Amino acid sequence: MARQLQFESPSFGARLKGMLGVDFYRLFHTPLYYIFLAIAAIIPAMVSGFTSMPDQNGNVMEPLYQSAWQIIAAAEPLYVINTIADYANMNMVFIFGGIMVSIFIGHDYSSGYVKQLFTTHAKKQDYMLSKTIVCAFAMACMCVTYLIGGIAGGLVAGYPFQVNAGSLILAILGKMVMSLGWASLYTFLNVIFRRYFGVSIASSFFFGTGILIIGAAAIVENLQIPTAFLNIFLYGSSVNACLVSNIGTLLICALVSVAWAIIYNFLGTRILSGSDVY
Repeated sequence: MARQLQFESPSFGARLKGMLGVDFYRLFHTPLYYIFLAIAAIIPAMVSGFTSMPDQNGNVMEPLYQSAWQIIAAAEPLYVINTIADYANMNMVFIFGGIMVSIFIGHDYSSGYVKQLFTTHAKKQDYMLSKTIVCAFAMACMCVTYLIGGIAGGLVAGYPFQVNAGSLILAILGKMVMSLGWASLYTFLNVIFRRYFGVSIASSFFFGTGILIIGAAAIVENLQIPTAFLNIFLYGSSVNACLVSNIGTLLICALVSVAWAIIYNFLGTRILSGSDVY
């Protein structure tokens, strides 16, 4: 009697491991990743350095910050931006990180990789999840190089380094944890605008600036409504990770980031499953 061969489909873990292996290989072998790591380090160094340079009259510019660590995180959780110093911190990583994600995912479509992938690998959810994880890793690494650049800039500018070390560490970890939520948002946007590369980059930049949430916070403040509920928004939680952070702050960042990752991966999977992905 001839034996009937049975082929079992790979498990979810095996499929995801395979896709992560491919995506991490592509990430580590593209110059784009290292260029954006360098950009993340240069930006805070330049911002800090420029504030210590004399203007055309020879006068030293008024410093943006009172502490070297304010280039990393705001002194307190601010939802309404009063000065550029409130905005110019590690949150800038999520703006340029969005552009990196757009280019990284856009190459999947321009190179024909997606067509080949979905011919042999039909699980759209695996694609979304793999891209989210890899891009979150890339932005978390950008947070690290940003930290290095921020310290270097603070040294050059002569800013004081006194800080509550525990709160600083929790703020940095909070920003890094938020990379997962931001990566899922950008992956979702690039799935929507997959045929329009320029639009995907513009949308990632627009949402990365947090303009919508800043505007909402301004309206809420004018109505004298507490702004704490804005933590449910992605940008709000990023701002909440500041130099007075505690364990609760980190927990909020983690919960919000995971929640947004689940929501955006679900929506992105539905879009990919119900439309032409090529």
